[in-house]
Amino acid sequence: MRYTFFMTIFVLLQLFSLGAGLSLRWWLEPWATGALPTALMVIIFVITNGLLLLSVKRAFANSYRWVSGWMLVMHFMILTALLTSLLYSGYWLMISVFEVNILSPDRIAFGLRMFAMIVFIGLFIFALYSAYVPVIRKKTISIDKPMTGQLQIAVASDLHIGQLFGSSAIDRLRRLVVQSQADILLMPGDIMDDDTKAFKKYHMEKNLTELCDSLPYGVYATLGNHDLYGHEQPISHSLRSAGVQLLNDDVCQILYEGEPIWLIGRFDNHKRARVATTTLLAQVNTDGPIILLDHRPSDIVEHSQLPIDLQVSGHTHNGQIFPANFIVKAINRLGYGYETIGHGHFVVSSGYGFWGIPFRLGSRSEIWLITLSGR
Repeated sequence: MRYTFFMTIFVLLQLFSLGAGLSLRWWLEPWATGALPTALMVIIFVITNGLLLLSVKRAFANSYRWVSGWMLVMHFMILTALLTSLLYSGYWLMISVFEVNILSPDRIAFGLRMFAMIVFIGLFIFALYSAYVPVIRKKTISIDKPMTGQLQIAVASDLHIGQLFGSSAIDRLRRLVVQSQADILLMPGDIMDDDTKAFKKYHMEKNLTELCDSLPYGVYATLGNHDLYGHEQPISHSLRSAGVQLLNDDVCQILYEGEPIWLIGRFDNHKRARVATTTLLAQVNTDGPIILLDHRPSDIVEHSQLPIDLQVSGHTHNGQIFPANFIVKAINRLGYGYETIGHGHFVVSSGYGFWGIPFRLGSRSEIWLITLSGR
């Protein structure tokens, strides 16, 4: 499995290098002469495979970010070339229909290259904006169980708190949930970006404590796969110290308007010995509202047949970078968004933070605000 994954990444990087090289060669065509175009192609392949080798050998910390970042640059080169080609095709289609050509070939070539530059830079600006500026998705859900009042639930999954997403992001989350008048915040996994180094270095516990104190019914979380990559105990300790109530294969009850609401939290399935959902359900009164936090949406079909009223998940990031969102949709029953399935309501968030590099294209940093009511 590991060998297959590496080979897939290797082949993808070579294809990206070829596409990026051809795109750059076209863009520089009016100015590049002699052996320069070939040299640029070779340089792109050298950078790609050099970074890949350094990442495999773990020559420096977070080497995967450099590989991911370079892959994104090449990806945006290819997207830019495709968009420019569409514009060029559209122009020739227009002049063939109207039989009017008001631009000389040199002006067309210059205009296309300026358009390509603007698109390339614009993609980076838009992707950076989509990663750091969250949107609030609002959803009203009515369940077929007795419930007094309307519980305002904020959901922020996949924060990946770390070097690139830290104190200011936590403070922004606090401001947004307070402005939305949320009663409770649920964080279904991948709270930290693999470890607590940046969390401790920049004293983020203070920011997270203020976030927890701002919610009337507190903050509840489960651990995702990135929280379980060898640093489970430090991450759990840091979260609990800040006031986050962890539900690691556990259940708890909150009283809302004097009536019980059950919260169930599961470990990510990276934890092989995690408890079955049915075992956890046996510990609660299924006549009352039940909310499940499960990092991955992989068990949605099974959970849709259980007396679970609402499940909140994350993990997929909605692909994070286009066109991976189509892959996420193809391999998951519900890879992103909201859907009523079987007996329950299911929400899969694209996440509040990001993984690896601070860019999103075709997805958006987000918080879900769910208004939950009963009959």
